[in-house]
Amino acid sequence: MVKAIARFIMRGPSQAALVAAVTALLSVLMPPVALLSGASVGLVSLRGGPKDGLAVSAIATLGMGALAWLALGSPLPALGVLLMLWLPVVGLALVLRYSRSLGLTVQLAGAAAVLLTLLAYAFIEDPAAAWLDLLDPFRQALVQDGVLTEDASRGAFASLSRWMTGAFAAAVVAQVLLGLFVARWWQAILYNPGGFGSEFRTLRLSRSFGILTVLLLAALPFVGGVGLVANLLVALGVLLLLQGLAVAHQVHALKKAHAAWLIGLYVLMVIFMPQTLILLACIGLVDIWGDIRARVGQTGSGGNGPPG
Repeated sequence: MVKAIARFIMRGPSQAALVAAVTALLSVLMPPVALLSGASVGLVSLRGGPKDGLAVSAIATLGMGALAWLALGSPLPALGVLLMLWLPVVGLALVLRYSRSLGLTVQLAGAAAVLLTLLAYAFIEDPAAAWLDLLDPFRQALVQDGVLTEDASRGAFASLSRWMTGAFAAAVVAQVLLGLFVARWWQAILYNPGGFGSEFRTLRLSRSFGILTVLLLAALPFVGGVGLVANLLVALGVLLLLQGLAVAHQVHALKKAHAAWLIGLYVLMVIFMPQTLILLACIGLVDIWGDIRARVGQTGSGGNGPPG
């Protein structure tokens, strides 16, 4: 099924644009489907380059605009998808195509998350207050449904709003990167079986990125409340999480562990989401300097351990 979808996308720009537009519309009801939309544009960009990627994005925008006009009464959602998903995926796909470096591509996405966060704090006087206003209808709905009391809802949403700038930037970048990863996986299925797994397991962030993260962590106790520094850490946390997952997948491969090991890890990520995600991000940060994968590989090969 997966291979059939990838083959259909590669049949031509019209087919790829059709999949991208339809899945983007379906994501209104089923948000995870947006990954397939981004992946459709990403796959064409990885294989055909900028001309094909931009052509599919343009056709998909026109197609989705027409469908959104009929279904929602406005073509504007198509423009939003173009700017927030398709064009970023095309850009990162081209970086990956020409650099062949997944680490560089991921870090450029992280730079975009940082830029989004900085722009929010530069142009919005109080980002937390702005988010509180945007979230207020949802808060009122929870109060009306009896899920939360008035006082409890105000406290919970006031706390949530302080983290939303970084969380939004992280969510946007995560969606774009996951769409790109699916595209790279499809490309490997069609043209290089097993290639994406090997590439992802060697994902490594630079020490410069690690130093920036450590500096932000060191500054956190000295700034008042949840502000710019905390939100920057949230935005960058996506990248550390991905490196942590890469470490887990490589250790699994080196140890030739059962598939249930990885399945259990992803189940834990859902059940104990904040704790497991933070743990994986910490592993990713340690791996920048500690090279956990190399150490496990030396142990597994019967070496004398890592050099001192």
